[in-house]
Amino acid sequence: MSEGSNKITFNEVVSKYGIYIIFLVIFGGLSIVNKAFFTSTNLLNISKQASIVAIIAIGQTLCLITGGMDLSSGSIMALAGVSSAMFGLVDNTNMLTATVVALSVGMMCGAINGTIIAKGKVPAFIATLGMQQMARGMALLVTNATPIFNLSDTYTFLGSGKIAEIPVLIMVMLIIVIFAVFLLNKTKFGRHIYAVGGNEQSAHVSGINVDLVKIKVYTITGALAGIGGLLLAGRIKSGTPTMGEGYELDAIAGAVIGGVSTSGGIGTVYGAVIGSLLITMISNGLDLLNVSAYYQQIIKGLIIILAVLLDVKTKSKKK
Repeated sequence: MSEGSNKITFNEVVSKYGIYIIFLVIFGGLSIVNKAFFTSTNLLNISKQASIVAIIAIGQTLCLITGGMDLSSGSIMALAGVSSAMFGLVDNTNMLTATVVALSVGMMCGAINGTIIAKGKVPAFIATLGMQQMARGMALLVTNATPIFNLSDTYTFLGSGKIAEIPVLIMVMLIIVIFAVFLLNKTKFGRHIYAVGGNEQSAHVSGINVDLVKIKVYTITGALAGIGGLLLAGRIKSGTPTMGEGYELDAIAGAVIGGVSTSGGIGTVYGAVIGSLLITMISNGLDLLNVSAYYQQIIKGLIIILAVLLDVKTKSKKK
């Protein structure tokens, strides 16, 4: 092998390690400009907040790899959260039922999304936008637009409890990360997900049931949103029909920043998790710096646009 073939180009380094370099630079910068940022309490708070975003981002990663996306995750979180909270009241708690309800609601909404997209040939953007409105409306309807309070410690344990001083929320996120990494990298279904996103027509010709892959992907994404709703309700200690707003955008941003391609076929779970940590860390740092929420939205929007531009430029150079 020639010496030249062993050389790693700057573009390859940026493509492979750019997100980690950016993460370290921003982390170091925020630690310097605000002493409150680099404290155990604040870092733990960032980790807990990022855990829920990361769970939703993993679902978005699956969708994006297939060439789609899910704009309904935040609303599904709300519907699953309020539905499960009804079984988490102090005087009548049933955690098994609450968990099953959250998962079932999420999976049902996800399966509907997947079926409409796969069988109805409706663009993912439109199908999930419709589900976003319906799920949010259902959450408001079943609660009469009133938050569900008086939740038991058993119910809120998943979102607020600790085991050996480690938040359960982070443990749940790590378990889901391990599951998702195994699914994408070690199973036939994972290879099918990449194949569908890489070239749907070729995947179909090679014998892959493209429609079934999409339905399964959106069902899993819905299930993860259901888990996210259960955890978020436990963290804020109430089933609020307006909760989860904006989570789908943070999750998509985290996935794209983490290197998941918006045109499909490319992406990793680890990248999505780091991207979610980054987007949460930036929000936290801007809060500590007393930056207006309006400016924060502008900054997040710019970050998403820059991440997509980088993705487009990187893919165009490879062609």
